[in-house]
Amino acid sequence: MPQKRLFARGQVCNVRAHAGETMKLYFMGICGTAMGNAALLARAAGHDVLGADTGVYPPMSDVLAAAGITLHEGYDAARLQKLAPDLVIVGNAMSRGNEEVEWLLDTRAVPFTSLPAMLHDLVLKGRRNLVVCGTHGKTTTTALAAFLLRAAGRDPGFLIGGVPQDPPVGAHLGAAADPFVIEGDEYDSAFFDKRSKFIHYAPHVAVLNNLEFDHADIFRDLQDIKRTFTHLARIVPRNGWVVANGDDENLRALGPMAWTRVVRVGLGEANDTRIVDFKESGAGAEFSLLWRGAHWARVAWALPGIYNARNAAMAATAAGLALHPGEPTALPLAALARFRGVKRRQEVRLSNARFTVIEDFGHHPTALAETLRSFRARHPGAVLTAVFEPRSNTARQKTLQDDFTRALALADSVYLGPVNRPEKLSAEERFDPETVVRELRAKGVDAHCAESNAAVLEKLVAHTTGPHAVRPRVVAFFSNGSFDGIIGKFVAAAQG
Repeated sequence: MPQKRLFARGQVCNVRAHAGETMKLYFMGICGTAMGNAALLARAAGHDVLGADTGVYPPMSDVLAAAGITLHEGYDAARLQKLAPDLVIVGNAMSRGNEEVEWLLDTRAVPFTSLPAMLHDLVLKGRRNLVVCGTHGKTTTTALAAFLLRAAGRDPGFLIGGVPQDPPVGAHLGAAADPFVIEGDEYDSAFFDKRSKFIHYAPHVAVLNNLEFDHADIFRDLQDIKRTFTHLARIVPRNGWVVANGDDENLRALGPMAWTRVVRVGLGEANDTRIVDFKESGAGAEFSLLWRGAHWARVAWALPGIYNARNAAMAATAAGLALHPGEPTALPLAALARFRGVKRRQEVRLSNARFTVIEDFGHHPTALAETLRSFRARHPGAVLTAVFEPRSNTARQKTLQDDFTRALALADSVYLGPVNRPEKLSAEERFDPETVVRELRAKGVDAHCAESNAAVLEKLVAHTTGPHAVRPRVVAFFSNGSFDGIIGKFVAAAQG
């Protein structure tokens, strides 16, 4: 079927696609996890998809190529003009100064839009969307909801912001009659669209996992973040659901949300879904779920921490309500016993008699603290070492430095990498590893920092390997980036 122009040339637009109409879609920044998975969804929906990135490399490049998506290395305005797409999807990492961005703005020759707007109009429109939001736990909770729906014999669509082990892929179009589960990030949509991504996702069920100050580069303060979560809640329809963490003070402060139905999840007795009798040891974690006082399920699984038990309770409640309005307990939960989680979320990279090495995406002090408490419970008697890279836009700043110090003090030893892109911040604004080290040492923590991640690795290997290191040690790496490859290198050293 020939492609059709669905809108005028040269405008920021919302896509208006109808059944049977296909388009030639060009993704700028296509090899990012979210962009790549969205491109796969668009391809599965029948569109002609191509794109460009400055890092076209496996595994995403292989997955995209296998789906019949053409990839281009780097950005080239002349090439983009020749390709003549119907629509350009501009990734969140793109900014003014990129030559393709500047050509789009100069010529207005091709319409462009943000990724969340494209997802709304080409994927989510007309679906019953389950949107998972919150400062922490979004990726795991999204994967859990999709996994439970599939285990119940349904064919949900989903878009997961990480690399899940269950379900086995990060994006799937699913059946139109079944829910679509999507990770709802509060970060802005594009350089020209400063609304939070989740505003585009038209939630039928909105999961509010938790709410804390984060993304200090775009939000002024906690009140600013509360405002955008309120905007999200206000677009949940009256026949939909808000599934909220009832133990979270900041979420309770959003008010009663009288325009829709609200279900609360947590440890406290006032919650509709309650987590009770939580236990954790080296063998795993166990807990029970109650629905309005009645037993729902006993869960025994591999994932660590009360935070993951809460993720499971949120996902189960939301998925259950999406399928069985008012009766979430009709959703069976036995499949949780085999859920393997998401890569880089408390992922065990090495486990032997001397070392347990764990990689985690944690980059907020609350996430670090909860994870370290869980590791302490799972590995009693082991030396607990935290290795942290201040890399996210919030972690790079001093805004939460005291909170990071308190969280890291839960470890026996700490190694801090240098601040990522330090030249972008003044000394007064920038996270100060040396100050954090001094404060940790004053608390009795064996703390170190270095001027490069390679130097961090050198210190870590010197202090933790060799014949003098006799006690079992848990080494947890926290970074929302690659940590310059030092995690794999430490695993190799620890195996030697």
